Parts: sequence; C-alpha cells; structure tokens
Amino acid sequence: MQKNDPGVGPSKPRLFGILGPGLITGASDDDPSGIATYSQAGAQFGFGLTWTLLFSYPLMSVVQEISARIGRTTGQGIAGNMRRYYPNWLLQSVVVLLLIANTINIGADLGAMGDALKLIIGGPHLAYVILFGVVSVVLQVLLEYSRYVSVLKWLTLSLFAYFGTVLVVHVPWGDVARGLFIPKLTANAGFWTSVVAILGTTISPYLFFWQASQEVEDQKAKPERKPLKEAPEQAENAIERIRLDTYVGMAFSNLVALAIMITAGATLHASGITDIESTSQAAAALKPVAGAFAFAIFALGVIGTGLLAIPVLAGSAGYALGEARKWPTGLDRKPLEAKAFYVTIAVATLLGACLNFTPVNPIKALYWSAVVNGVVAVPVMAVMMMMTARSDIMGKATVPLVMRTVGWAATAVMAVAALVMIAQFFWE
Repeated sequence: MQKNDPGVGPSKPRLFGILGPGLITGASDDDPSGIATYSQAGAQFGFGLTWTLLFSYPLMSVVQEISARIGRTTGQGIAGNMRRYYPNWLLQSVVVLLLIANTINIGADLGAMGDALKLIIGGPHLAYVILFGVVSVVLQVLLEYSRYVSVLKWLTLSLFAYFGTVLVVHVPWGDVARGLFIPKLTANAGFWTSVVAILGTTISPYLFFWQASQEVEDQKAKPERKPLKEAPEQAENAIERIRLDTYVGMAFSNLVALAIMITAGATLHASGITDIESTSQAAAALKPVAGAFAFAIFALGVIGTGLLAIPVLAGSAGYALGEARKWPTGLDRKPLEAKAFYVTIAVATLLGACLNFTPVNPIKALYWSAVVNGVVAVPVMAVMMMMTARSDIMGKATVPLVMRTVGWAATAVMAVAALVMIAQFFWE
C-alpha cells in the first residue's frame, strides 16, 4: 500500500484524504460561464467539438500539477513567488488583469445563477444575484478552513446533475464517439471561435493561483507537511498525492464538460436550436425538447456550480493581490488577522454582483473576460514554466523535462488562442 502525504491520517479513507485542491479546482472550472460555453458549442456544432476536451486534458492537467507543485514546494503561491523572483511591473500587471477578469466572471456567474433560480421558482432575478453573492462571501469569511473545504468538496457533487441530463435524453453514441476520437476541422470562423473559447475556459489563470495557494493552505493546516524545498524527503509522497488529486480533478472537469456538450448536441442541435448565449437560455431551451426533468437538473446544476466557482474566483483574486502586496493571506486566518485579504474577496464579489445592475451586456462582458484571461494566461504560464526549472526556487523538487515540455506546449497553444481572440475582436 502506498504511503500518504504527511498530514493525511490513516483513519480517513485514502481517496477522501487525497482529493482536495485538484478536485475543487477542476470542478470550479465548470462554472456557469463555462457551462454556457459548452452548451453553445454543443448546440452549434453537435458533437463536432467534443475532441477538444480530449486535447485539452493533458495540457490542463500538467499546468495545474505544476501550479500545485510550486505551492507545495515553496510554501508560497504563484504571486508570492513572482514577487520574490520576477520584475514588479510584471507581477502588478498580471494581478490587475486577473482582478478585472475574475470580477467580470463573478458577475456573469452570479447573473447566471439568478437566472437559473428564477427559471425554477420565479421571482426577482436581481434579488437572487445579491443573495448568492452574500452567501458566497459569508461562507469564505465565517467558516473555518477545514469546514469550508468540506463544503466545497460536497458542492462538487452538483456537477453530477449534468451526468443526469445525459441519462434522460436520447444520445446517438456512435456519433459521439466519432466526434470525440476523429476530429473534423473546418475553416468556419465560428468553429475556431468555439475552440478558442473552450481552451480559454479549461485553462484559466485563476485556477493556477487558486490551486497553488490551496496547497499552501493545506500545508498550514497540517503541520506535518513542510515546503518540499526544506523537506525533500516528503517529495515522493507529496507529488504522488498532487498528481492523483489533479488528474482526477481535471478528468472530472472534462467529463462534466463532455456531458454538457453531449446533452446540448443530442437535444438542442438535433432540434435545430443552434444559438445559445447563456446558461438560462440553454436550460430553457432544454425544457420543450428534453422534458421538465432535464431542464430542472440542468438549472439546479448551474446554481451548484456557481456556489463552488465564485469562492474560487474571489479567493484567487484575494490570494494574488494579498501575496503581491505582502498582506497576511489565507482562509485559515480569522477575518481580523487578514482584513485586506477578506475585503478583497468581498469587494470582488460585490463589484461582480453590481455588474448585473448596469446596462453592460453580460455576453460582451464575458467575452472581454475571456480575452483578458487568455492574455494573462500566457505570461503567467511562461513564468511558471521558468520557475519549475530553477533550483533556487524549487530546490531539489524541480519539475521533470517531460512535464516542462508539455507545459511549454500548453503555453504555446494558449498564446495562439489569445492571438486569435484578439484578432477576432478587432476584426469584428
């Protein structure tokens, strides 16, 4: 039997003790904004883009494992390491862009959750937006870290709603298999826009910052764990745990995305409904073609995934800004011990909620968020890849060449995606 990473007690089921930052990160990747992206891809192209999830899986898994290893090895998050080893202008630029993108994303997610609840029970959409925003902030500020992580783990179960929708609709599995394993590329601009959107959704900067910082949080919560730079003897078990946690979390994320695409392709696309711009439209469109049950579980899934994703978006903003400004950070701290950190989380959530009270088009805002995320991802990933090869940062736990090669390949893919997004914006 394999040994546990120090700090995972033998009294707990092994898998429960191992799955944590990677599982939560992967699940939060399927936020309401991501659900809208996958729904649109399925509605517009049927099963023709399902192959992108196979393509992105190894890239996102390696990048997220590298993020986690940086946190576990150094005892600091991404921004903390950038502050120590890289130019201040680069750090501040990345943090500002991350804050902008996360705030817009929070606003879009809160709006989608409000729309989903309104579809189910009726009532005032904007009141639900405020309610969900308040609940998200309260959970982060008032719950103890260990309990908060447990809440997030339980919220990952909401993603099973999308496996449920696949079970209640008719799916031509032969067509799904062909779309998944035999990519068909076209010169259609909408096709490549969707490819870029899927890549930008599955590989996002806030996920890097969150998973690295959660490894640091877990280290603080479990004194047996030391930064691998200081305790290289813990490296083998720690890296084994991180790899299993991350690869399971990313697989879960992409399987959920696949379920959403299949549902949209088998119902909406098959019925000629090809233009979906939001999760509420996707849920509402499902009702006449797939039945009230599929509609209800799809809409409930939007709410559950939003409750999971918003704390990750706001929390990653708090970690990034806090580490950049040398503030006390951490969800394990009491609110009065890390006031600026918690204020950042609350303000990011509040500003996101306020976007829903403005005439700003949420779809346009989300597009801008995707562009900003795509731009931020490239320098952050490049810096992460350089960090992993530096012994003064990673000690003896530098990342193997194979992983760095895949990481650089993912960085190149995201650079191309960012250029395509920017070109499309100016072209329009």
